[in-house]
Amino acid sequence: MTLRFIGIDPDTKTADSPTVWIDEERQEFVFQGWKAGPELEAEAAAFEVPGHAVGIPDDEGVFRIPARMAPMIREACDAIERAHRR
Repeated sequence: MTLRFIGIDPDTKTADSPTVWIDEERQEFVFQGWKAGPELEAEAAAFEVPGHAVGIPDDEGVFRIPARMAPMIREACDAIERAHRR
């Protein structure tokens, strides 16, 4: 897997670093964010989506990324679409 760096939280400090990458080969977004606390994780796990099991599968997680990173997420969407069209 080769990740293409898109951006990091502009308000990041040396320890915090929510980050956006894309994996052009697998056509996937890769996000690094803050781990969800138990309350948020429980709320997400209880959310019902028709046709899907309730809960969070063991190989998935819930995390937060600041809304100020929306421009980077848009850039990642554009980049993955361009890579897909090649």
